[in-house]
Amino acid sequence: MFQKKQTIHSFFLIICVIGFFAILSSTMSKNPVLKPFATSLGTPNDMVGLVAAASTIPGLIISFPAASLSDIVGRRKLLLFSAFLFASAPFLYLFITAWWQLILVRFYHGFATAIFVPVTEATIAKNFPKKRGERISIFSSATAVGRAFAPFLGGAILFVTINDFQNLYLAVGIAGITAFVVTLLFPSESKNQATHKPNCDGVTKRLFKGWSELVRNRGVLVVSLIQASQYYVFGAVEFFLVGYLLEIVKLDLFSVGVIMGSQIVALIIARPFMGRLSDRVGRHAPIILGSFISSVFLLLFPFITLFPMLLFLSIGYGVSFAMVISSTSPLICDFVSSTMIGSSLGFLNTMMDVGQTAGPIISGLILASAWQYTGLFYSLSALLLFSCVIFVVSKLARA
Repeated sequence: MFQKKQTIHSFFLIICVIGFFAILSSTMSKNPVLKPFATSLGTPNDMVGLVAAASTIPGLIISFPAASLSDIVGRRKLLLFSAFLFASAPFLYLFITAWWQLILVRFYHGFATAIFVPVTEATIAKNFPKKRGERISIFSSATAVGRAFAPFLGGAILFVTINDFQNLYLAVGIAGITAFVVTLLFPSESKNQATHKPNCDGVTKRLFKGWSELVRNRGVLVVSLIQASQYYVFGAVEFFLVGYLLEIVKLDLFSVGVIMGSQIVALIIARPFMGRLSDRVGRHAPIILGSFISSVFLLLFPFITLFPMLLFLSIGYGVSFAMVISSTSPLICDFVSSTMIGSSLGFLNTMMDVGQTAGPIISGLILASAWQYTGLFYSLSALLLFSCVIFVVSKLARA
């Protein structure tokens, strides 16, 4: 028994270490280096946005199919492939001489995260059925630490090397290779865990059959709506709250950094605790309560100008956001069979990407209207309340 627990502990530790270095590598490749690197290549102003978005597009394309495929051919193969992408992509930046090449490399690099996250979450969900909320949340916090550490390390390297982009991307490559090497330690699936190896037609039929079941599953659709709404709001807050603090409240850049940084720290720290809470009390209460609290905090932002209160609202939003997303991943697994865990989490991650992509775009249009920031925050609050009502009315909250 002790040996089995020790093996499970080592298995989960490997996953978290891979997640830290993989996301550290991918984040450091863009923050803070991407904008100055793109500028140095003479990227036209109207193409800068495409450079930034190129790595997010694969998430919309491949997350769902890759996670579904892992249900059929096994997780380890997909994780090794994503780790190879993490390790190989950084070195392609060293050969870039034109801005359009940067778009292609960013697109290639984006497939690494798009495959890695949903497949890893599916691996955790399958191996820790009674602790899905806690373990997925701890893994997410490990990746978030890598994401938060990346700008500091990348900025320090650029400062020490006097903006030498090649040295920066070599460091990105080292982090990516580390993730790949650690992935080689990932245990092979046993015969009873690994699935059969059907031919191409068999794989295709199983994929489409699984996808058809998912889109007819009310539970999956409602939880995905919650996820898309949450990340729609998070994407908008992440971008436009900075503008509100600078333009309307007139805070200095340091104070803005403290408010935004504290929100991320709160999210990282709170998520494992919220995941454990979800495992103990159920998924519905954290989703309803977290959505409601987030909506209230967002309603209050346009009326607050004092730094301490803004800091409180930002931290509170980070905690309430963590409360919801710590429950959505394990909840969606409850609505499908064990053979479709990967597909359900891949679908959830795709909806997350849809929400996070649409949030800043639509919110920007609202900001340009006569309501400006007040209308922006009101719309975000209303969306969270709407999705929460749908969740309750659908009776999933009592499932």
